[in-house]
Amino acid sequence: MAAIRVAFNSLNLLASTSSSCSCHSVFTKLRFRPIWGVFLTIAPLSSRTPNRMAHSIARATLGLTQANKIDAQKISFTAKEIDLVQWKGDILAVGVTEKDMAKDENSKFKNSILQKLDLQLGGLLSEASSEEDFTGKSGQSTVLRFPGIGSKRVGLIGLGSTSSPTLTYRSLGEAVAAVAKSARASNVAIALASSEGISAESKLSTASAIATGTVLGTFDDTRFKSESKQSALKSVDIIGLGSGPQIEKKLKYTADVCSGIIFGKQLVNAPANVLTPGVLAAEASRIASEHSDVLSAKILDVEQCKELKMGSYLAVAEASANPAHFIHLCYKPSNGEIKKKIALVGKGLTFDSGGYNIKTGAGCSIELMKFDMGGSAAVLGAAKALGQIKPSGVEVHFIVAACENMISGTGMRPGDVVTASNGKTIEVNNTDAEGRLTLADALVYACNQGVEKIVDLATLTGACVVALGPSIAGVFTPSDDLAKEVIGASEISGEKLWRMPMEDSYWDSMKSGVADMVNTGGRQGGAITAALFLKQFVDEKVQWMHIDMAGPVWNDKKKNATGFGISTLVEWVLKNSS
Repeated sequence: MAAIRVAFNSLNLLASTSSSCSCHSVFTKLRFRPIWGVFLTIAPLSSRTPNRMAHSIARATLGLTQANKIDAQKISFTAKEIDLVQWKGDILAVGVTEKDMAKDENSKFKNSILQKLDLQLGGLLSEASSEEDFTGKSGQSTVLRFPGIGSKRVGLIGLGSTSSPTLTYRSLGEAVAAVAKSARASNVAIALASSEGISAESKLSTASAIATGTVLGTFDDTRFKSESKQSALKSVDIIGLGSGPQIEKKLKYTADVCSGIIFGKQLVNAPANVLTPGVLAAEASRIASEHSDVLSAKILDVEQCKELKMGSYLAVAEASANPAHFIHLCYKPSNGEIKKKIALVGKGLTFDSGGYNIKTGAGCSIELMKFDMGGSAAVLGAAKALGQIKPSGVEVHFIVAACENMISGTGMRPGDVVTASNGKTIEVNNTDAEGRLTLADALVYACNQGVEKIVDLATLTGACVVALGPSIAGVFTPSDDLAKEVIGASEISGEKLWRMPMEDSYWDSMKSGVADMVNTGGRQGGAITAALFLKQFVDEKVQWMHIDMAGPVWNDKKKNATGFGISTLVEWVLKNSS
């Protein structure tokens, strides 16, 4: 039997009258206690006390907004090998495919598990599924209440058919979380109608995906709501996918990654009047202090960035009353030889007005521009997860040039020429193409750390959303090997990436008459020219990839951040560890 307990708290981002970027909020420590299996308490962010986080200027938060204190919620996951009909609890949920729902001439299930369960229920399960036209398609579910038996409710959750098992089983976990919320269930069991044909390795990934979906489906970011209800779910039994040390280890890993994803979601969800560049830097420092055995933090202020000649980045930040904070976390394993050095660079615009080329008109989404730091949330979420996982043999640099793109008399104007830290000059023909200007200096800085590989993530272009839609990120890299590595990691994580071309002939549209380049080309191929721009700031000896995540950073239907990129980054780092 293996068990894992997950607790998630809320991000406390409160006003302060201090101008420092330090913070004194407290994390709940990771606690590991073996009880035949593994019990783990994970708190992505602390909310035990209304601690104050420092703003980068001496004033109260605009609107007097403070994040609510949310008590930690704990979910215990246990992997078991028991007979389904013997399980006792609130909800027994069974994931079924359309093939599983096949019936014989007597309208009885052919599937042995469903057949056994239906027999225990006096045929009511097959009868109800026929009446409700439940066929096992993805998105279908039916939940029946059966008083007087071991499980108070029995639910069938449709799995449908998909090319991504990870997404299928994660969706199963999410569906169970939704049913548990609705029923105010405190304990549930999850099983598959057909698990006997799944390999041992696939059972581990299946259990991980189910647990991930359940945790993320249960999590609800209510920090900024005056009233909220917490899920009653306390324990989840995963039945029929094995037990023992291997699945214990996999579930612990799952919990670590989920804590990073929740942290990233909270960062993106936090409004810009609460999450300033200084607060983002404070959160990064807090991650490092919580895992100081493997993580260190260096936060550069404006003067230090000037010394490094980061003119491109500082030009974007100039108009804001909230000063820039350049974030550099470094992961080094506590022992063993370091065989690879890599860097993760995230765009960190905590708000993007567009500058003088202000975002206007339908579809500009200026009200959502708090998510323009989604790349930095992915990078810092990965840092948090890796601080808990502690892979060996790899050094990882997490780099974010955090700032706001605002409007003022001191701000960057269209037509200005700025100079990046590698000496290249840029004519700013559009102040709303600001993310690449901040990334330019961040990429130069990353190369100077002596890394072999860099992956940057950014909500960079609307053009990529037009090309690939809301759920797929565009990948740009000259390196086939790096593309294979990262896309392979995304296939494990279930996140969707699509490699895009880097057409060198398009660079002609980026030429300037007065500087080395302009910061944006024409409307056609906008995501490609943006990637070609970033390439100018990467050392030729360094393998580099740019991920444009403007589409999948946000879920319009749920009006919430997705935590996109974090699980893929963690998988990729582990591929590079010994």
